[in-house]
Amino acid sequence: EVAAIRSVAGHNYNAEHPSAWLERNLRSPHHSCSAAALVGGGSPPQPGEISLAHKSLLFLDELPEFSRHVLDSLREPLESGQVSISRAGYQATFPAQFQLVCALNPSPCGHFDGTLASARATPDQITRYLGRLSGPLLDRLDMQVEVPRQPDVLKQQHQQQEPQTPKLRKQVVKARVLQMRRQGCLNSELKTAQLAEFCRLSDDDHSFLVAAIERFKLSHRAYHRVLRLARTIADAAEVEHINKTHLAEALSYRALDRLLQQLQEL
Repeated sequence: EVAAIRSVAGHNYNAEHPSAWLERNLRSPHHSCSAAALVGGGSPPQPGEISLAHKSLLFLDELPEFSRHVLDSLREPLESGQVSISRAGYQATFPAQFQLVCALNPSPCGHFDGTLASARATPDQITRYLGRLSGPLLDRLDMQVEVPRQPDVLKQQHQQQEPQTPKLRKQVVKARVLQMRRQGCLNSELKTAQLAEFCRLSDDDHSFLVAAIERFKLSHRAYHRVLRLARTIADAAEVEHINKTHLAEALSYRALDRLLQQLQEL
């Protein structure tokens, strides 16, 4: 599929390195790109960045600087894993099963240490800035992780540390094997109807999750994504049943939702 997409997109084939067409790659479009460049378009239709990132990684830096219309065009492909493009004389469907990673400053001033007091922008300015990201798009981001300022990070870079990647890779592979054996697919691919079977909660844990969803005013889609993420956290810990600890960790990865709720309460 990856080689076919690159062929349709007109990428030059290198006979000396044919395996390069089968390698995963990183796509990182500039924030000025159009919706057609991101999801595909033209006449005849050509694959966009999300299809060129099929089975690979799509990185969007400075996320709020993208046009809201462009970002909202990602909503359907993130759910379906494909994009259909219709023109007067053409119709094409391209695969788009990509891993989306984004980065942004939570404040337009660029100074934010986790509290509004640290920002140079006003709450209204921050709200308008983050308002470029629609709620339905944020719902589809499973993990919103706050990266606080690290005073000792430069010092740590000079210290010899054992790389964690091999250890983490083994943990990820083990969790993926467990998921495939249990349900025949990854947790991210679980249908809504399957969640009751594979993400079953006790009454107390369900009440805890519902209360958190109401507290942060999250949608039903976000509720289902929190469940899938909690299932993955439990699998990584090799625990059979999801409990409150896994739910709390999954909810902690909703940094933007918490910030927006904090702004609304001011």
